[in-house]
Formats: sequence, C-alpha cells, structure tokens
Amino acid sequence: MKEFIYLDNAATTKVRPEVVEAMLPFFTEVYGNASAVYEFGQECKRAIEHSRDTIAASLNTAGANIYFTAGGSESDNWALKGVAEAYKDKGKHIITTKIEHHAILHTCEYLEQHGYEVTYLDVDENGLVSPEDVEAAIRPDTILISVMFANNEIGTIEPIKEIGAIAKKHGVLFHTDAVQAYAQIPIDVEEMNIDLLSASGHKLNGPKGIGFLYIRRGLKIRSFIHGGAQERKRRAGTENVPGIVGLGKAVEIAMATMDERIKQESELRDYFIQRIEKEIPYAKLNGHREKRLPNNINFCFRFIEGESMLIMLDMAGICGSSGSACTSGSLDPSHVLLAIGLPHEIAHGSLRLTLSAETTKEQLDFVADKLKEIVDRLRSMSPLYEDFVKKNEK
Repeated sequence: MKEFIYLDNAATTKVRPEVVEAMLPFFTEVYGNASAVYEFGQECKRAIEHSRDTIAASLNTAGANIYFTAGGSESDNWALKGVAEAYKDKGKHIITTKIEHHAILHTCEYLEQHGYEVTYLDVDENGLVSPEDVEAAIRPDTILISVMFANNEIGTIEPIKEIGAIAKKHGVLFHTDAVQAYAQIPIDVEEMNIDLLSASGHKLNGPKGIGFLYIRRGLKIRSFIHGGAQERKRRAGTENVPGIVGLGKAVEIAMATMDERIKQESELRDYFIQRIEKEIPYAKLNGHREKRLPNNINFCFRFIEGESMLIMLDMAGICGSSGSACTSGSLDPSHVLLAIGLPHEIAHGSLRLTLSAETTKEQLDFVADKLKEIVDRLRSMSPLYEDFVKKNEK
C-alpha cells in the first residue's frame, strides 16, 4: 500500500498495538463462553467486568450501569426505542435536534411511524442548540431529550450540562450520542445529569463492532435484543469478549493520554485552520471556533464540489471526507450543513479533516499545500468562479 496521510479519524481510527495485544489471547487461548460456570469461562467473565469498570470510571459511574453493544448505532437505537416503549404510558413525545447522526434521526422517523411525536430543534450558524429552545419544547407528554455531545461533521460541542439540568428539572430523561466525544474530551454523567449515553470503540483506537450504552441506575428501559440472560438480562447474545477487552484497553489508554492529546490536537487544528483562512480565499470554517472537538476541521470551499476535491486529495495520498453526501450516491448535501444555514451550492464544497495523536505539523503543511493546488485547479475549471471574479474586479 502506498504511503498516505490519514485524516478521517471521525469515521474510524487505527487500532492501537496495545489494544490488539490485549485482545489476542481471547481469540485463541482464553476463548471460553463468559456465561459458563467453569473457570475457563469465568476468566473471560472477569476480563469483561474489568473493561466494564474501566469504562464506568471514565464517566464517573458504576460498572453496573454500562451495557455492551455492537456499536454506537445499536446503542442509539436501544436508548430511543427502549425508552419509548418503556415510558409510552407517560407520553409519546421526544425532543432532538436537526443535526443528529442518522442513527438518531432514522430511529426517530421509525418511532414517528409508530405513533410517537418528535420535535426537531434548530441550531444556530455554529451548530449550537439553545438550552432555552430545549426547555421551551418540553411538554407534559415529553419522555426523552436526545442531543448529541458533539457533532460528527462540524465538531461543535453542545451545551450538554445545561440541557441535562433542564431535563432533570422537568423530570424528563436525557440521552446523548457521545460517539464522537467519548474519551476525546471529559464527560461526567453525574455532573451533567446524563441518563443514557452511547459510545463506540472504533472512534477511540479500539476495535470495530463493539460499543456500549450507559443507563442510569433505576431507569426503566426495554430490552433491545432477546434470547439470553447476558448483560443482566437486558441485551442477549454471547459476549464479544475480544472486542470488550479491546474497548476497555482503548479507553484506559485514551483516558491516560486525554490531556496531552487535547493540547496537541487543538494546537495543530488551529494552526491548519489559520493557514487555510489566510491562504485560500472564499473558504468558510464550519462549526464553533472555540466549542469544538480538538481534532475536527471542517471547511466549505466556494465554487468547487466536494467529491472532486476528495478524489484529488486521495490521488495525493490524503484521506479526508466531505460533508457532501455525493460520495454515497446522493445529490443532496449534508443535513448538518443545511441546518446551520449554508446554501446547497456552498454546502456541496465541504471538506472534513479529523486528526489523531499521530498527526504531525509536517503532514498538515503538506495537506495545506496540496489543498491550495486542488482548490485552485478546480476553480480554474468553474465558470461560476470565473464569472464571480470578473464581477468583483469591476
């Protein structure tokens, strides 16, 4: 494989060598079923509980409140559908935002088809939802508020603590999709009054196919998968022991290195943003400038199309992603970019770059130089840009 610069860590991350090493024995040596009563199985059970406690400590909660799942999408589905079914006698109204991940939005659409009502809140031009709007949307039949901790496209960090306090004051359950934020920035479920929280292993240098749902003790929620007594009878299925062990190890490392990563990634992020804003005209930073994930960079470049930019970056050995959904065969731009008020023609020219602890300043300088060349080349082929320049020269 050719050398490349990987800047799509919001999509998935490289599994750390220490994580792979921790997982390997549970594939070939300690491969027992954790539900078995004999010692060979109980060794797996102890490994699971160690990971559970590690994750719980990272959120300031107890291990009994962590339930392993197959990933963030399952956790989101379980949180919304499980609460909806358990509290339907109290009400059928749910509050969320227009910029949630599709695991939330499509689940809400499913619930709407089954008699539930969903309020989709607007966000401002930076992608922030207003706590006042959240409170104003609460009704007597509201059973759940679901607001993501940080947006997966533009990196904006939402006012989770304020929303949690509002939810608690009104006796409404509060769920947050923390797939992008967990182990990247500090989260305390007690301080923030979070009742349910979704996370996924492959966003934090852990394996794919494993995640968890935090469920506050005493909260009523329906089981999502039926068939066995695993996960305290709430989530059936033989435990993915290697995945759970890998997730626990990834969390352990991520928490130990969090402060250092936040400082390093934030400095590199801001350096790259400054270069782009200084050197590429008609580039707009998307998302909040300060309330932003440390590793997230998202720009729109006027007069060009995101898919062409991605292809040319790939040819230069650079992996990024576009807010445009063209790459998945759709002509519609990102719902997040439209929600923050960008017109279609500008939203189509978006680029998301997400850093890791391995990203270097030298790599970002190379990317910035290549991006300047690519934007110039694409704009030179755009009649819209040519007309725009002529008009502004008059």
